[in-house]
Amino acid sequence: MSATAAAAGQLADLIREADSVVALTGAGISVPSGIPDFRSPRTGLWENVNPMEVAHIDVFRRDPERFWLFYGERFQSLEHKQPNGAHEALAELERAGLLDAVITQNIDRLHARAGTRELVEVHGTIAHSSCLVCGCRYPLADVRERQAAQEDRVPRCECGHPLKPDVVLFGEYLPQAAMERAEQLAAGADLMLCIGSSLEVYPVAQLPSVTLASGGRIAILTQGDTPLDGRAAVRLGGDIVDELDAVLAALGL
Repeated sequence: MSATAAAAGQLADLIREADSVVALTGAGISVPSGIPDFRSPRTGLWENVNPMEVAHIDVFRRDPERFWLFYGERFQSLEHKQPNGAHEALAELERAGLLDAVITQNIDRLHARAGTRELVEVHGTIAHSSCLVCGCRYPLADVRERQAAQEDRVPRCECGHPLKPDVVLFGEYLPQAAMERAEQLAAGADLMLCIGSSLEVYPVAQLPSVTLASGGRIAILTQGDTPLDGRAAVRLGGDIVDELDAVLAALGL
């Protein structure tokens, strides 16, 4: 038996034994869907762009045209991406009654598209945008149409003000309700699956420690080191689709 298969079998055993399993996912889970993560050399989203100059709330308020020049391309790159086997594996675990919820740092909607029902999007979602003046909300397809209709490519509300994607920008707080729900899930989890996350971006990176402090365990499935590798009950660092497929097979799913 390979080391990966052995670790997958060990993780399957932990999932079976746990009364509550929660997944925490980061950018790495969407890389197999063709979405770059943030800081990988040559391919990372922020490799050639300073996020403070294009994705900060102050930039949106001061220069919406510059903001949307960047975010319009981001929307276009994400709009037609499809879930990969890792997203689908988590949805399958939920359907089997073996996973309570997915907490994600991703804004790409792929967990929802894969069928995950209990989803906590702590960084928001590109699924809709809102007007910060009157509060009106528009779905993504409408936002794209409004963007295309404007010469400056800034989608605007019926009231005339620029729309803002319902994602957490630099300089903004994470949504309180989502973080409270995530912390509640983390505290009640017997096992947290940390998938595709560097576990370095706070406050979300504290969630595995919440699980550990409450007496639960963590399993880490991600490429690259994390600060919590030494505390993981299971550590896998290969292809996450293959690894989660192996876990499902060990569970008989």
